[in-house]
Amino acid sequence: MSPAITPAKPYMLSLALQTLLICVPVFVAAIALSVWTTELADIIFTAIADAYLQVSTFVAATFLIFYGIEKILNIDATEILRRKTIWQVPIAAGLGALPGCGGAIIVITQYVTGRLSFGSVVAVLTATMGDAAFLLIAQEPLTGIAIMMMGFGVGSVSGWIVNYLHGADFMRQNGSVREFDEPHNRDASSSWLDRMWYLILIPGIILAGLVAFQVDVDAMFASSFHQKPATLIGVVGGTLALAMRLAPHFGMPGDVGFSNSGGMFRRTVADTNFVTVWVIGAYLLFELTIYFTGVDLKALFDGWALFTPLVAILIGFLPGCGPQVLVTTMYLAGYVPLSAQIGNAISNDGDALFPAIAIAPRVAVVATLYSAVPAVIISYGWFFIME
Repeated sequence: MSPAITPAKPYMLSLALQTLLICVPVFVAAIALSVWTTELADIIFTAIADAYLQVSTFVAATFLIFYGIEKILNIDATEILRRKTIWQVPIAAGLGALPGCGGAIIVITQYVTGRLSFGSVVAVLTATMGDAAFLLIAQEPLTGIAIMMMGFGVGSVSGWIVNYLHGADFMRQNGSVREFDEPHNRDASSSWLDRMWYLILIPGIILAGLVAFQVDVDAMFASSFHQKPATLIGVVGGTLALAMRLAPHFGMPGDVGFSNSGGMFRRTVADTNFVTVWVIGAYLLFELTIYFTGVDLKALFDGWALFTPLVAILIGFLPGCGPQVLVTTMYLAGYVPLSAQIGNAISNDGDALFPAIAIAPRVAVVATLYSAVPAVIISYGWFFIME
């Protein structure tokens, strides 16, 4: 007589089926990358891969460091950040001045949960240069470091002024505190899915470091097995993040107990997936809009030199690092002056603006507008005095 099936077995079978279904779009995307070779397909797959390699990997690394410090040193880093001291704003500006957008994303989430002031949000968005910082540091290291230091200083002063004018709880709804581990920020997961997620992340971080310094990683690692191995990893990693994040909306919650465990590695996966969905969506929206409309951003710089810094500042309002990398590329090529690069560096929020808009849209817009004020003053001050 066969033993009776315990209640745990049907659950495990159901969980195994969910895991398989969550992986289906990942396999489909990997296969489609090889067989779907049209120009439109290349744009879509490149956008997904770029979002993962240029943003998600750095965000994940930042979260791991942030949560790792908490665990190893047995401290509550968010509690340290939330203390209403004069150092809160420059700490936020310092996180923003780091290359990439991971530090800025952490500050945004901590503001929403009531741990940081509005001035800290202004400071971090003003100091953030995004992924364009990697390109500038790689080709003009002294200029890159100088602009990072300038962003830190301007961000700190801007944040202090805003806190003085409006108070720490400005624009926070009714001064309320919102926990960031609400159900809307949970994804479908299991120990197996998380292991696969980290297995993809490891080479992803290595490739991301090379991409940040403008290395053609597809050409570097191309082989007879696959001509675009880096793009493949980016597409697989990005699609897995999308699938895990969206699965609960299709009745596949995964291992709920595991998803809610809240450990350092689990929190990193969940928070990174949340950011990845918005970044991939924005990358696709931007690239497809350019593809179908034929807009040429370079043409925006044609005309009178007086308006070049202003155009660069306005481009800085666009979410994402793509337009900002374009401005930096044009500066390095000699098409735009340093004043335009300075204005764009201060006004742009990089990929941090995507989750900021998703989490707190009004806060993101107002903080971005505040960052435009020093961008105009400093860029045009440099334009008239030095150029």
